[in-house]
Amino acid sequence: MQKTVVLNVVGLTPGLLGKNTPFLSRWSSQGQVVSVTPILPAVTCSVQATYLTGKLPDEHGIVANGWYFRDECEVKFWRQSNKLVQAPKVWEMAKSIDPTFTCANLFWWYNMYSSVDYTITPRPMYPADGRKIPDIYTQPGEMRSQIQSDLGQFPLFNFWGPNTSIHSSQWIAESAKWIEQRYNPTLTLIYLPHLDYCLQRVGCDEKQIQKDLQEIDTVCGDLIEYYESRNAQVIVLSEYGITSVSKPVHLNRILRENGLIVVREELGRELLDPGASTAFAVADHQVAHVYVNDSAYIPKVRSLLEATVGVAKVLDEEGKQAYHLDHPRAGELVAIAQPDAWFTYYYWLSDRRAPDFARTVDIHRKPGYDPVELFLAPQLKLPQVKIALTLLKKQLGFRYLMDVISLDASLVRGSHGCVTTSSSEKPLLITRQTHLLDTTAIEATDVCGLILKHLKPRDSNVSLAASTSFPCFP
Repeated sequence: MQKTVVLNVVGLTPGLLGKNTPFLSRWSSQGQVVSVTPILPAVTCSVQATYLTGKLPDEHGIVANGWYFRDECEVKFWRQSNKLVQAPKVWEMAKSIDPTFTCANLFWWYNMYSSVDYTITPRPMYPADGRKIPDIYTQPGEMRSQIQSDLGQFPLFNFWGPNTSIHSSQWIAESAKWIEQRYNPTLTLIYLPHLDYCLQRVGCDEKQIQKDLQEIDTVCGDLIEYYESRNAQVIVLSEYGITSVSKPVHLNRILRENGLIVVREELGRELLDPGASTAFAVADHQVAHVYVNDSAYIPKVRSLLEATVGVAKVLDEEGKQAYHLDHPRAGELVAIAQPDAWFTYYYWLSDRRAPDFARTVDIHRKPGYDPVELFLAPQLKLPQVKIALTLLKKQLGFRYLMDVISLDASLVRGSHGCVTTSSSEKPLLITRQTHLLDTTAIEATDVCGLILKHLKPRDSNVSLAASTSFPCFP
């Protein structure tokens, strides 16, 4: 098989290619750029699962970045087990054709306990004293200490949160080269998230993201030149485009005001009790799965949602079927935001009653996605001093709470999740293997087959369509 590398440059769109991305602009001009029709929801876990399986959420089961686990009565985000993806993956398809095929998956989601040969993914340590220590999970397991000895500790706090920066994407890029030098995989999947996070902060104002565009362009240029020097084909891919937003919409507050949400009080603060609630929303950027525990209330909940400013559409069973979201993990209803709006997970009616984790970076406790984690609370007069004192507690082994995050959802200026119709804001795919494309636009389900086409040797008589078990084969 032909050696192939996929760079997942999250947030990159045709409209962002230009003077601030000199390498990618030059490199793409010598190949072909196609737009990718996004799926609903256009969020990381769902899109990546579609790219890697050639299936839509009603088949692979990844209906969002997180959902309500009905048997446990808990909302869970950012699960990591690859067993949750209910369809064969591209590396399994390739290996069924060529047993010598190997794959490295670097930071794409659902990257634990998968059938890839080489894995690296974030996996912080959470000691009993309350600390959060940056770390990774690897397969083979011995890579974990070896790679961090060579490259340094994975910069978790630059990966997500108010201190996010290019350093995490640079570390991921270096980890890819580290694996390449030692294992030489046939297919390498590399996740580069930097652009995504700065766009959520400031929206699509290119003047404010010039530096970020230049930084990710440099990382991509270094990787592309490195892999092409090793005779690898490179695909540059993105998951979605970011839309500028100005309207946070608090669906759970509306449901609570109408007596549909139950909270549990703990130490003067409120926790959402999804199992006891009649209805609640699991917010995920511009899409929210709304779970209704009593089906008799579905018409009332739908009416409330449709009357909410900022909600563009509410999908019922028929609507979910039309968007390929009719899966048992999906909510009874799915709310879609207007292009300039996004959904918060907030359910409390007074900030004094917000749970303690609301003001922290805590992607697992929150019953919904929270982009406000990218912002320090503006009311903190000396935030760096507070952070330093809190870190001192950490170093001394005391329990601590890094409660420095804002509760002002209006700070968020960019979001995604809706299906955009603007070609300049759609995700893209770039390849120099122009003989493999005869169109200027592809479906998200086509990406899997296109990766397989890149892997297929030009002089091979092996047909990648040989197995009807894998319909994403070309």
